[in-house]
Amino acid sequence: MTYKALFLSPMIPSTNLSETSSFFKDILGFSTLMDNEAYVVCEKDKLTVHILPAGQDIGQMELYLEVDNLENVWSLIKDKLSGLKFKEPFEQVYGMREIHVCIPHTNTLLFIGQKIH
Repeated sequence: MTYKALFLSPMIPSTNLSETSSFFKDILGFSTLMDNEAYVVCEKDKLTVHILPAGQDIGQMELYLEVDNLENVWSLIKDKLSGLKFKEPFEQVYGMREIHVCIPHTNTLLFIGQKIH
C-alpha cells in the first residue's frame, strides 16, 4: 500500500480570524477557499494556509498534510503510533476525513486529511 502526499499546509492559531485572514488576502493576495466563524482556508498558487482559533497555548504549531488515500495512510501508520497521542480517521464538518497525530517532542499537531468525495 502507498499514498501520494498532495499538500503540506501550515495551520496558524489566531486570536482574530478575520484580521489574520485579511492579512493573507489583502496584503499577500491570497483568495478565500473557506471562511466561517471557526476556520478559514486561504489559497494562492495551489498553496494553502489554514487559520483557526488560538487555544490557551498559542505557541502550538499545526501542519496539514493532504493525501490522496487516507485509508492507506492509516493502514501504514496505525501499528507504529504506540506511545503517541493520536485520533483515528474521522470526518470533519468542513468536508475532510482526517487523522490527527501529535509529533513527538514538539508542541505540533499533524493533521493528515483527504477530501470527502
